[in-house]
Amino acid sequence: MSDRPMYPPKPTPGDRVAIVSPGWAGPGACPLPYELGLRRLREEFGLEPVEYPATRKLGATPQERAADVHAAFADPAVTAVFASIGGDDQLTVVPYLDGELIRAHAKPFFGYSDNTNLLDFLWRHGVVGYHGAAVMTQLGRPHALHPLTAASLRAALFDRGPYELTEAAEVGTELGRWEDPATFEREPASEPATGWHWHRPDRVVEGTGWGGNLEILHWMAAADRLLPPEAYAGCVLFVETSEELPGGTEVFRMLRNLGERGLLAQFPAVLVGRAMAWSFERPLDADDRARYRAEQRAAVLRALDAYAPDTMAVFDVDLGHTEPQLVVPYGGRIRVDGPARRITVTY
Repeated sequence: MSDRPMYPPKPTPGDRVAIVSPGWAGPGACPLPYELGLRRLREEFGLEPVEYPATRKLGATPQERAADVHAAFADPAVTAVFASIGGDDQLTVVPYLDGELIRAHAKPFFGYSDNTNLLDFLWRHGVVGYHGAAVMTQLGRPHALHPLTAASLRAALFDRGPYELTEAAEVGTELGRWEDPATFEREPASEPATGWHWHRPDRVVEGTGWGGNLEILHWMAAADRLLPPEAYAGCVLFVETSEELPGGTEVFRMLRNLGERGLLAQFPAVLVGRAMAWSFERPLDADDRARYRAEQRAAVLRALDAYAPDTMAVFDVDLGHTEPQLVVPYGGRIRVDGPARRITVTY
């Protein structure tokens, strides 16, 4: 792992970009948001998507998915790599990845959720990745790309340098069924945002971004995929939770486990994504959504009080399983300015 991760060369409009499914082959089960996402890559970003053999193959083996990742990075005609969606078993793909090959052909990789595994793998090999912007979820958003998501993705794809994250005025709530064409004809439901919530905002912290989906990080810890705690010293942690809606007690326990490893104390600042608070299995109303997010915030604060009492935290940042979604550089620079209430990333 490099102390100064490398930002891969950026694509330009007209380039070919790879589409892979290192986790779940969602395009094979739900083609509508996938095809919409591909069309937007072409029409709104000027990029030509290239699909690999296991992208739509439900039940593809870890070896097949790793082979697609290798082919995407090694292809000299491809200048960036997008995950189609997340999943729940990318942990089994990582042992088959060739870090030397990927670093030798480093390219911007975009994905989140289960792709926390691949983003961490890139970081371990000194390559900056991009947490966010999966094809089916952000690019395949019903009706239109969210303007904040589109601006963030465009900057991460094509630009270099600092980019200040913007708080959303409205946030998404309920989802539509991907198998229903009518879902994609209407703007998704939303509600007013409550803004970012700051804890101990008395300093400015700048460091390397590391983290991802909390449930996946917990699995990575169980599989002994984390480095010794001192490897994370001075990093800016960012975490978020998924559509499985883990409760406050579970969130605290996952963070407690990281704290017992000595990990939480390494981070002078943490960004906590706005918790996704609705699913088809748990269709929470507005009051229940607010209670769920407050419970999760309390759980995170409880863990920080126990293991990292001096850490600054920002809650309800638009990252991860949230709508809109801002892209965060994984292994890139993040500046958290508490007194000014500003978050700036370097793409």
